[in-house]
Amino acid sequence: MNATPPRAATSRVWTPNTWRDCPIRQVPAYPDPMALDAMERRLGKFPPLVFAGEARRLKAHLAAAAEGKAFVLQGGDCAESFADFTANTIRDTFRVLLQMAVVLTFGASLPVVKMGRMAGQFAKPRSSDTETQGDVTLPSYRGDIINGPEFTEAARIPDPGRMESGYFQSASTLNLLRAFASGGYADLHEVHRWNLGFVERSPLAGRYRDLAARIDETLAFMTACGMTSATTRDLRETDFYVSHEALLLPYEQALTRVDSTTGEWYACSAHFLWIGDRTRQPDGAHVEFLRGVKNPIGMKVGPSQEPDDLLRILDVLNPMNEPGRITLISRMGAEKVGGKLPALVRAVEKAGHKVVWLCDPMHGNTISTVNKVKTRNFDAILSEVRGFFDVHAAEGTWGAGVHVEMTGQDVTECTGGAHALSEADLGARYETFCDPRLNAEQSLELSFLVAEELKQRRTPPGQPAIAAQ
Repeated sequence: MNATPPRAATSRVWTPNTWRDCPIRQVPAYPDPMALDAMERRLGKFPPLVFAGEARRLKAHLAAAAEGKAFVLQGGDCAESFADFTANTIRDTFRVLLQMAVVLTFGASLPVVKMGRMAGQFAKPRSSDTETQGDVTLPSYRGDIINGPEFTEAARIPDPGRMESGYFQSASTLNLLRAFASGGYADLHEVHRWNLGFVERSPLAGRYRDLAARIDETLAFMTACGMTSATTRDLRETDFYVSHEALLLPYEQALTRVDSTTGEWYACSAHFLWIGDRTRQPDGAHVEFLRGVKNPIGMKVGPSQEPDDLLRILDVLNPMNEPGRITLISRMGAEKVGGKLPALVRAVEKAGHKVVWLCDPMHGNTISTVNKVKTRNFDAILSEVRGFFDVHAAEGTWGAGVHVEMTGQDVTECTGGAHALSEADLGARYETFCDPRLNAEQSLELSFLVAEELKQRRTPPGQPAIAAQ
């Protein structure tokens, strides 16, 4: 794509608090403004959680993804929990993301940019400000950084002190993730051995065994050439980034810092922040805040998004059309992706915007069972991913990755998959307080199926692709 000139952007001078003069949605009603102000000032003195140089490195990786030279995997909890904060939980989610990344690297024949919905994904938008159970109505649960999930009046009062708990949990999570990423746990040979174990216990082992064997052969060839974990850093370590939805703006502003090397503002709560589908108003507070920080940022794009509004927001968020700056995360639903996404892709391409396109196949496929339990069906999730790739293939653009809500735990929250979980199975380990997540087995299954899809799409005509069963 040819370079395009800078675009007209808002002439308003930006500071970290100009969002406060804008219309805002999904904001909690804190009962004590003075306590909120005191907590913001307290957080403002804490060290940053991430550093500007890390965010710039991620932006460079995402710029490569925008050009079709990398694939992006973004995954993790719908909302992190204070109660479930353990080293094992962090390790297991990190492990599954590594396993998925190895398979996707082989399928796409490209490096995979790995981002966790971790170390800060505490706040959740809600469709209603209140929740009613029986004849009792209370404020909705908005994530542990705001209030508690228990259906009591005391738990549901927004408490600014929870921001401090969120900060320290994020700091601890990041510390452990950095150790895992650089301390040998991410060794490519170990990760592949984990995948071999998954293949052997999967009901679809025959389907995945060929792909796993090819990865095995590739690693053996690299070893024969002298590229081992001892000699090659990239085989024993990995780059791993954290991300979350920038929903709670008082927290985000408190952790915004000036980079000492460039003099530019960075949101230092995460490497990558995104704007949700409910808070993407061009004149709204969330767009206003994120337009001024230099991190790579994302925006959810749902079926109600109109092309003209999308282009207007892109002009506000990225007036210099900087590569790697913007990631658009499509969340249409399996039945709507083919009808809604093409017009948006065409508009962005025609306008010359350099963006990364990701597929979020989770949020548009949420359904309720007859017992009013929220779930998602694995086949619908896979169908949306395939539809996303179909749209980009038809438009001649690059579908650069996937964004999934998942966990490394053996939960039963999404139906389907190789083990054919049914609605009757949901009660076994339904543990989410917000949205249903793929469990470890379903997440790995999705990565193998997406890898098959990617490999088939890049196989030249006349050559055999991986056989589907």
